[in-house]
Amino acid sequence: MAGDIRVLSLYEGFFSGGARILHSDVLAGLHGQGQRHRVLSIHGQALREQTLQPMRNDASYRKLVAAGLPVTALRAGHSGPAEFDAAELAAYERTLSDVDVVLTLKEQPLRLVNQGGFGGKPVIACLHRSDPENQGPALDELRTAVDTGAIAALVCCAESTRDAYRAVGIPGELLEVIPNGVDSRRFRPDRWARARVRRALGIASDAPVIAFAARYDQMKNVPLFLASAAAFLAAQPNAHVIMCGAGMTADNLCLTADLAQVGLGSSSRVHCLGVRDDPQTLYAAADVVSLTSAFGEAAPLCLIEGMMCGAVPVATDVGDCAAIVAGRGLITEPDPDAIAAAWHQALARRNHLRPALRATRVEFGRRRMIDSYGRLIRRVSARPRIPLGAAA
Repeated sequence: MAGDIRVLSLYEGFFSGGARILHSDVLAGLHGQGQRHRVLSIHGQALREQTLQPMRNDASYRKLVAAGLPVTALRAGHSGPAEFDAAELAAYERTLSDVDVVLTLKEQPLRLVNQGGFGGKPVIACLHRSDPENQGPALDELRTAVDTGAIAALVCCAESTRDAYRAVGIPGELLEVIPNGVDSRRFRPDRWARARVRRALGIASDAPVIAFAARYDQMKNVPLFLASAAAFLAAQPNAHVIMCGAGMTADNLCLTADLAQVGLGSSSRVHCLGVRDDPQTLYAAADVVSLTSAFGEAAPLCLIEGMMCGAVPVATDVGDCAAIVAGRGLITEPDPDAIAAAWHQALARRNHLRPALRATRVEFGRRRMIDSYGRLIRRVSARPRIPLGAAA
């Protein structure tokens, strides 16, 4: 409609991951509510964790299209040179000419802004990690965008994100925390889904189940999770472990080697389910949702989504995990025996923690998050700006 704020989001690509799910949820929630959103992805495919993920097969892509957002890609494939060619820059400039505000999902797409310019349009970069120096050239791209005056604001999904970027010299006045939230209508306790998933996987209704939703990546410390699972399953003969995410399949030879290393290579109690469009059903089937990450996490969606489905969160102390889990679950040392013991404790305390888990449905609901993004976009779009680079 006339008068709506026109917003362009830049993605590096579409692939399974919490940040893309969250950002796409925000756009779908804001589109048509005084704002018109569209997405330009640099790549039409993604190759991550040994999994080729075409954009059009991605759940976030389908969600955006169903909500009426135009979604296009600059490049058809999953790779390309760091420098954009003239045709790609021209396509970007045409898209940019018809928007009021630019969002970038993480700092990686800022390379397109830095090469193609920002046309005086305010840019908001959305940051979702707590290790800015561990992402290749991304931090340099962010610094360049700040120095040229492109950046109007930086959204941090967690306090740990703001702290980390401020520590590497990003101006604190640009950093604004908007905590992650999820759809409480989708992520909720569901006894029918719990029974259905357990029946499909051959898991008894009273068996303890640990869920692990993560891509196969060094950051997620999958070998630590598997070592913990081996210790736990040895002590709990009827327990099961559910794993989902990119690379969490028998086709991933690294994962199968990790399983064999801890003696779980042929276990029928470890279920590797790969990328799923229905993680809420897996959380509903679980008793505990676990995260064993070594670094990089900010406010992991898997913990929030699992809690909202009734699973007790158990996590290592990275990012904002301690604040998310406080009073609802357990923080543990990154040691297999300690993690297995924490899972046992979480199972023992599950009934006691149920009221606190129910309360997360209000605290971590998506409405507050979406409204906060909407207010920031309106504020930035109305702000008169003098690009620092132009002034210099």
